[in-house]
Amino acid sequence: MSYVVDFTTVSTTGLESSPVAAALAGLRANEARYFKNKYGHDFTVEPAAQAADTVGWVHRILRDERGIEIASRPLEATVFRVENIKWAYVFYESGLSVNVLYTLDDTGKRAVGFKLSDGMEAPAELSKFKFARQKSKLAGTIRGSFFVIKGEY
Repeated sequence: MSYVVDFTTVSTTGLESSPVAAALAGLRANEARYFKNKYGHDFTVEPAAQAADTVGWVHRILRDERGIEIASRPLEATVFRVENIKWAYVFYESGLSVNVLYTLDDTGKRAVGFKLSDGMEAPAELSKFKFARQKSKLAGTIRGSFFVIKGEY
């Protein structure tokens, strides 16, 4: 069942099994606020089991581009298109959020972003990345990193 993320009342719905559920919910709400304010888009997620194609697409990009296999279990995912950009998000039990920005024009930006929830350690599979810190009223301190996608997906 899909769930429209409310960024005014942060809820851990769908994320309860995460040891950092409240911080992950804040991170998810932070993303929902961004898309609502910038694009007027309602950020809607669904359980990862119902979004197998999205999770598979994100995992394929991680594996093919950088040989990354995320060890944590995916809890929720979403995929949507705004302004000719395909966006995909996967939220993991560990508190990790992975997003793919994939411009559909051949000359556009394409990247994978990683965000770590407040209170979680960086997973071993992402140890090569340096994470910048960002403050958020909804999510506390978010640590983020990214890489540019070179292939076609």
